[in-house]
Amino acid sequence: MALRDPDIRLMLRVRADDRAAFAELVEKYQRRLVGVLAHLTGQPHEAEDLAQEVFLRVYRSRHKYSPRAKFSTWLFTIANNLALNARRDRHKRQAAPLGGTESNEFTVRPPDPTAPPPAQRLDQQELAAVIRRALDDLSDRHRMAVVLNKFEDMGYAEIAQVMGVGEKAVKSLLSRARGKLREALRPYIDMDGVLPADDSPDDE
Repeated sequence: MALRDPDIRLMLRVRADDRAAFAELVEKYQRRLVGVLAHLTGQPHEAEDLAQEVFLRVYRSRHKYSPRAKFSTWLFTIANNLALNARRDRHKRQAAPLGGTESNEFTVRPPDPTAPPPAQRLDQQELAAVIRRALDDLSDRHRMAVVLNKFEDMGYAEIAQVMGVGEKAVKSLLSRARGKLREALRPYIDMDGVLPADDSPDDE
């Protein structure tokens, strides 16, 4: 496996306390990790701290490291677990009784039909915010499958390893998630090119 994956070779050097190898892994993956964590948590300002925690866990567990999958699969498995914990902690805090009605902050609402066409209303920043809200409205499992597939270009097998499910379940999760995203985003934007075509059966 190390012959096929140069990052595993780097991690094996990290296991042998090679700090330069660890710095190389951080430099290679930090930006990608921050991006994925921002999408998974819906909180871009927390993503850098979580990415640092991922790398800290990698370094602390270096002496126990044994390559059983691609390095990136192992790394994003750690990131997935941390992101899930962060979201659960935040939801617990939000669920505490605060009085008043529940916030609908993350609900994607259709625009006013009398407003100008979407292309005129949405700049890049606004479009990113709409997509972020739509992603945040997905379940944790659906969001993770979409983020790994769309932003990390992972196939079914690798996503299945990261999420600890079968490939058939991944296909179903992606199919359902794409449908939900299309439904949420259709009032705002032309979906062509935003999400890949759904060619997998919905057979969870």
